[in-house]
Amino acid sequence: MDYRYEPHVVVIGGGTGLSILLSGLKRFTSYITAVVTVADDGGGSGVLREDIGMLPPGDIRACILALANMEPKMEKLLNYRFEQGALKGQSFGNLFLAAMNGIYGRFDLAVQETSSVLAVTGKVFPVTLEDIALTALFEDGQVVTGESIIPNYGKNSRSKIVQMSTSPKEIYTSSHVLEALDSADIIVLGPGSLYTSVIPNLLVQGIVPSIINSNAPKVYICNVMTQSGETYRYSVKDHVQAILDHSAETLLDYVVINDAQIPEVDLVRYSEEESEPVMYTKEDELFLEEKDIKPLLGDFYQVKSGYIRHNSLALGQKLITIADMHKTDKSE
Repeated sequence: MDYRYEPHVVVIGGGTGLSILLSGLKRFTSYITAVVTVADDGGGSGVLREDIGMLPPGDIRACILALANMEPKMEKLLNYRFEQGALKGQSFGNLFLAAMNGIYGRFDLAVQETSSVLAVTGKVFPVTLEDIALTALFEDGQVVTGESIIPNYGKNSRSKIVQMSTSPKEIYTSSHVLEALDSADIIVLGPGSLYTSVIPNLLVQGIVPSIINSNAPKVYICNVMTQSGETYRYSVKDHVQAILDHSAETLLDYVVINDAQIPEVDLVRYSEEESEPVMYTKEDELFLEEKDIKPLLGDFYQVKSGYIRHNSLALGQKLITIADMHKTDKSE
């Protein structure tokens, strides 16, 4: 451990981005709480959600595995996806959570017991225990429902998302999540799909007021790349404004931004998907200054197996530094 100070970090989001961050963050602190979206309705998670009526386990599973301390063979087993038959495309980790859900009768207990079995560093909580569906209002007036359908419509229509909502509208978080936010030394949003992984958490009753009322620094990790169907040609300003539009103007203190240049050779496959680096411009700088949000620039990306991702260790180190700085400020 490089730091004597181990802050309580609450990370809010979902998808691949959140699990990548957690895998690096656990190198710096043992006090981590992941608050994870449960709006997924596609892939193996969607199948289990429809077949047995459980909350989608995919994002939860990824976060548990990122924070778990286990043998490589066990990790390989839980990540295994069946390639044939009725289970084709389903991961063993999802089935493991489904079995635990059946044994304990409640999804939150299933997550808790799975975390215990896999010796997880920190805690993983679903943002809500209610069955929800995501709905997006697009600029062209179209209303689209379904986490997996929303990006497809955006990609095909080239229309921008104006507002996100949930069905039902009144959904609530748990006391565990509220307690974690109350005791946090730093609260982090993202990284992850802006409209389908990060913002859905802000629509849950209790989340935004608890973040605002916390004395902890609030940090948004802006995506390294834009996402076709959700954030086509989005700037840093566009990402941040979407967060504020779905929460409060005073929600954020910092935005972590990658300003390291990505080699063209690594961008070829992304250009075919109409995805490009999120650039930091003078307009973004002025916007953040107006909102009293501090930009944190640096080299925060890496390329793994041809995919451009956040560098989890660089992010973890930066977040610990921010928490440590505010701890010092509070003690003066």
